[in-house]
Amino acid sequence: MEIQIEVQLFANSAKFLQSGSCSVITTDFRKEPEWTAAISAYEWIQKIKNLFAIQTTFKFCVVYNGENDITDLVRKVRPIIKDDLPF
Repeated sequence: MEIQIEVQLFANSAKFLQSGSCSVITTDFRKEPEWTAAISAYEWIQKIKNLFAIQTTFKFCVVYNGENDITDLVRKVRPIIKDDLPF
């Protein structure tokens, strides 16, 4: 399933606006649409951050499907670190 995401980043006295569609798992989206969209937006923000080499803290605003503001949810997303060390 495809959703539309618009991300506005404010960093280093510059404003970045990125919008496009992201693929999400349909069953996850049906269960928790906003959380699923927030995870996709978080991943996208990390890619943008790496692409533009943003090292400082930044502000952002995220909207999906043109009207649903999920900025607060995206701020709550944290990466899952796989711990597969042998000890």
